[in-house]
Amino acid sequence: MGEFEVHRVRFFGLVPAGVRCLACQPRGTRLALARTDGAVEVYNFAANYYQEKVIPGHEARAVESLCWAAGDRLFGAGLSGDITEYDLARLSAARGTDGGGGPIWSMAANSTGTQLAIGCEDGSVKIFQVVPGGIQFERNLDRRKGRVLCLSWHPSNTHIAAGSIDVFRVIDVASGQTVQRIMVNYHMEKAKRECVVWAIALLSKGSVVTADSFGRVQFWDWQQGTLAESHTVSTSATLSLAVSEREDSMVVGTSTGATYQLQLLPVKLGGSEKRWVRTKPFQYHSHDVRAVAHSATALISGGLDAQLVIRPLMEKVQKKGYDAVLRKFTFPHRRLVSCARKARLLLFQFSQHLELWRLGSTEESGKDGEVLPLCRMPEHLVQIKSKGPEHIYCSCVSPCGTWLGYSTASRLHLYRVHCDGDSVSLRKV
Repeated sequence: MGEFEVHRVRFFGLVPAGVRCLACQPRGTRLALARTDGAVEVYNFAANYYQEKVIPGHEARAVESLCWAAGDRLFGAGLSGDITEYDLARLSAARGTDGGGGPIWSMAANSTGTQLAIGCEDGSVKIFQVVPGGIQFERNLDRRKGRVLCLSWHPSNTHIAAGSIDVFRVIDVASGQTVQRIMVNYHMEKAKRECVVWAIALLSKGSVVTADSFGRVQFWDWQQGTLAESHTVSTSATLSLAVSEREDSMVVGTSTGATYQLQLLPVKLGGSEKRWVRTKPFQYHSHDVRAVAHSATALISGGLDAQLVIRPLMEKVQKKGYDAVLRKFTFPHRRLVSCARKARLLLFQFSQHLELWRLGSTEESGKDGEVLPLCRMPEHLVQIKSKGPEHIYCSCVSPCGTWLGYSTASRLHLYRVHCDGDSVSLRKV
């Protein structure tokens, strides 16, 4: 083997975008993930959790909620107030529809995937019909004061639970009226701070599950308006909640980076009476766990530390193998660094700009594994900022270092690079 030099590149200041929301495809094999920079990723469970699609981010399209509808159609909504449908074939936003209620904090699809419900800043819950080629506004439900932070459909599609600050309510879809309104901190004496309902789930047997900023997971009988069970799982806020399809297990994410599993277990062995019990805590994240999902065989969590963690349920795994291994997706799956070998240049890709660096050099020689002193330090030559709100999707520099190009979702940009000693000039082609 010939001699070669290894350059330790420590000047690529990449800050990965955190995970904002997750959505499992109902009765499907794909997981959709949205990051804080607006990028959307799709993972395939059937192909060993392979990342099969990436839709680049957009400055004006922050995604607060994702959901699948009508089979394999993916929708996203955010604080821009628009509902966006994504074209998974062209990897772009296909069309957008104004929600009509200001910033959208939450969105959920019914069990058949034919209707979307959105929770808006103005306190309204709106229903949209999923039609071929887009969505169509259907009607407004009962509007109350306070932004709607979370939504959940009843499996029979007859009711919608909507969580806000200090309160959640259950709305009858047919009449559009609120049939129950419950204060989540009414039983707490001298509550000096507001209680934010960050996540909610409406179960088929008539229970409502809430996760709030006091670190509690609470179970409510919404028809009677009473609290059935309360579990304090964390000293800080519980931010996310997901329930399994069989409604016998759920996963909760907290602001401390911990996730917890709760299971519906018999009180006595062989008995018919069951209660919710916190069974398994996991500490895989270092920051807020803003999104969780519960598939048939795994607990999935995404945090602001940019990690996607898939924790298989051992009782659901039939044999040992890849499915029984904890997976962490930390690093980007796309190539963000391009090298010009002849010119000794490196091109670093960020969301909205590029950096061109010249590698350092040395005149010394040594043995294997020795660190050689540099006679010329690495040099930052130029920074190219992308115009417009679209994020950079891919970039490259030619091996000779004289051509540099990058593309967004709609445009391709090409530059001619001219290096004359220590000066660098760019000319757009």
